[in-house]
Amino acid sequence: MTTSRTPQTLRLTLLPHDVLPDGLHWKIQDGYIRTASHDEEGESFTLGLWGPGDWVTNAYSTLRPVEIQCLSTVVVEQGHPSEAEILAFLHHQIRNTEELFEINRVRGAESRLLRLLRWIGLRFGQVSSRGYRLSLRDMNLTHQALAEICGLTRVTVTKTLNHFKRLGLLHQVSDTDLMVSSIP
Repeated sequence: MTTSRTPQTLRLTLLPHDVLPDGLHWKIQDGYIRTASHDEEGESFTLGLWGPGDWVTNAYSTLRPVEIQCLSTVVVEQGHPSEAEILAFLHHQIRNTEELFEINRVRGAESRLLRLLRWIGLRFGQVSSRGYRLSLRDMNLTHQALAEICGLTRVTVTKTLNHFKRLGLLHQVSDTDLMVSSIP
């Protein structure tokens, strides 16, 4: 008599800066993840940002290495996605990478950072007629992390965020949340 065994689901809770094992498919239950690689000089660049409900893997990338780095405390479950889920993931991954590439092509530091904040707010925040509410703290997006994502220095990010607050493009709406104005 043969018995079929269903694969055991692996569930992990990881801390910020932890890296997920290579080649496996992970469904994010909670938290935020960055996929990244690095160039020949060792400079890191971001390929995508992912949050609850997203699949993440480096199994289909031709870049080596591609690390799946936890930005915040993360809960993931290893999964075995269907072909349709894999196809949807690949489309989502391509779009995510294209959007980050477009952001990084913006020439001015202020415009680039504002575009990144709006993209993060649209993707992971709450959208309203006033703008995009997001929590950089919940996502553990420090000034350094924002700088790495959009190719700026930490000092430039800090100065630019303060400048946005003075201009009214960025408002502190709670201890942890920011409102990024939707006004261009």
